[in-house]
Amino acid sequence: MLSKWLSALRRQLADPKRWRRWALDALVVFALVGAISLWRTSGMADGMAPPLSGLRTDGSIVSLSGGIATLPGSGESPPKLGAGRTAPAPERARLVVFWASWCKVCKAEAGNIEALAEDWPVISVAMQSGERDEVAEYLEERGLTVPALVDDDGVIAQAWGVHAVPAHFVVDAAGNIRFRVAGYATKWGLAARLWWASAFQ
Repeated sequence: MLSKWLSALRRQLADPKRWRRWALDALVVFALVGAISLWRTSGMADGMAPPLSGLRTDGSIVSLSGGIATLPGSGESPPKLGAGRTAPAPERARLVVFWASWCKVCKAEAGNIEALAEDWPVISVAMQSGERDEVAEYLEERGLTVPALVDDDGVIAQAWGVHAVPAHFVVDAAGNIRFRVAGYATKWGLAARLWWASAFQ
């Protein structure tokens, strides 16, 4: 029985017409995935990253304007990335992620963002999720350590062209948006984009 199955498989694999059909099917799938991705990211900020600054849930002040830094005269220490880490000098790419407490996909990928923040700078933006104390309580209840910049009125999201969450932006050291990802994202997919944006500026 097994030998018959293996013989049939060998015959199928030896057929060049079958390989051409498989290659065509794969191209169609890749084209569809690419088209859907372009449609989902349409309208999201591109080119130079819009300004991004404010008070985060842990009390630190974050600013993105060609780099991650504290706001002038704030008297704050460099912003924490999560788990007590502080932001490095802006020679690396960083991730800006928009999410919401009511978003089920955001909840599903929260662990990916937490894991990524162990190795990369992450700016988390809570969109339309309540005031700062409500967002801080939400993070604490779920054991999430990456502090969030609160965007309850959606002004920051509007500036970045974010209309649905989660939305991810990989910003290089010069402040250029190199990648945009709409919807669920894996740790490894985002890490690969961050590495690429850091290595090839």
